[in-house]
Amino acid sequence: MSGRNSVFSVDDITNKIRTAIFAAPELQNIAVRGELLGFKRHTSGHAYFTILGEESRIACVLFRSNASAILQWPKDGDEVLVRGRLDVYGARGSYQIYATALLPLGAGAKARAKEQLKSRLAQEGLFDVRHKRPLPFFPERVAIITSPTGAALQDVIKISSMRYPSADIIVIPSLMQGVTAPQEITTAFARCVGLSGLSLVLLVRGGGSRDDLDTFDDESVVRAVRSCPVPVVTGLGHQIDSTLSDMAADFAAPTPSGAAERVFPDKRELLSWISGTDRLMSSHLQKRITRFFRDVDEIKRRLIFGFIKARLQPSEEFICSSQGVMTASISYRLNEAEARLKALAEALHATSPLSVLAKGYAVCRDGNGKVLRNAASLKVGQNIKIGLRDGEADAIVKNISLSEGLPA
Repeated sequence: MSGRNSVFSVDDITNKIRTAIFAAPELQNIAVRGELLGFKRHTSGHAYFTILGEESRIACVLFRSNASAILQWPKDGDEVLVRGRLDVYGARGSYQIYATALLPLGAGAKARAKEQLKSRLAQEGLFDVRHKRPLPFFPERVAIITSPTGAALQDVIKISSMRYPSADIIVIPSLMQGVTAPQEITTAFARCVGLSGLSLVLLVRGGGSRDDLDTFDDESVVRAVRSCPVPVVTGLGHQIDSTLSDMAADFAAPTPSGAAERVFPDKRELLSWISGTDRLMSSHLQKRITRFFRDVDEIKRRLIFGFIKARLQPSEEFICSSQGVMTASISYRLNEAEARLKALAEALHATSPLSVLAKGYAVCRDGNGKVLRNAASLKVGQNIKIGLRDGEADAIVKNISLSEGLPA
């Protein structure tokens, strides 16, 4: 029915209220702060409770799937923060919060919850120093997860431009405090996975109260820090107390500036280091070259000595030995030839006419040089030549006397 006096059914009113609630998007992701009252855990695993304001109250339900993340159940009277969505529970004709998280706000309750979470994550190894990854000496691409309007970002950019301007800076904007901050931070870390060539991630936030850093004690944020594929450096506020995210990070600095100074090397120190390294390398290289040449000379000396000893010296000894043998052999042959020659000379001398002439004999020849062997061949008045040991003489035959008893 419609009109001024329209009559609605109960279900119609309930649906209209639900439609009105759904029409307000901010009611679908809310965080409500209040005092806990009537907290009950059902055997099904669901939890039911009420949060009180100064003049009103809101019923809440926390289903089993989300209740498993509660480390230590709060007590009635604790101040809590409830995250979830608002809806109508038609069976009772009331609205209530369908909670996804129940966080303690009181100092004592928060401390207990943090210690419980710290203990559980430590047992899983999220804080194990053996899992800490070394930071790159020369980061090429650095992602910064922070508020784009915060002073922390400006501090990091200023320090990086002064110390190491060659680094590529990628800003991934995210809330650093508030109800939705944990979700935005985990989403920012998820975006880092798709960045190629990323060297490391900086998670930084400017100063504030300790309560402002509660975001970094959130379990989802701590797990996102530890599961990041590249090293993570945190610089969260100016607080002395560290957050669980600091404990999970590969390196934790007390401030954003400290984190930037740890990540970006100082170009002046690098230039000084390069200069010193250059000098050291030159000196080392010169020493190696000197040692190399010394080694080469030693090897050369050894090769020459080895060659002389192994090749030349045996050859020299062989030549000297052969020369001695040849000299002895030649001397022997010469002495032997000399003896034979002497014997032949003596034999020849014995048969030589000169030796006969030396004994006082003479050789007679006619005018034609023919040797006159007997007196019978001579004629009186014949010219003859008489050959003596030391010369010749011309003679004329005047008389011929033949010896008796000798053949003519």
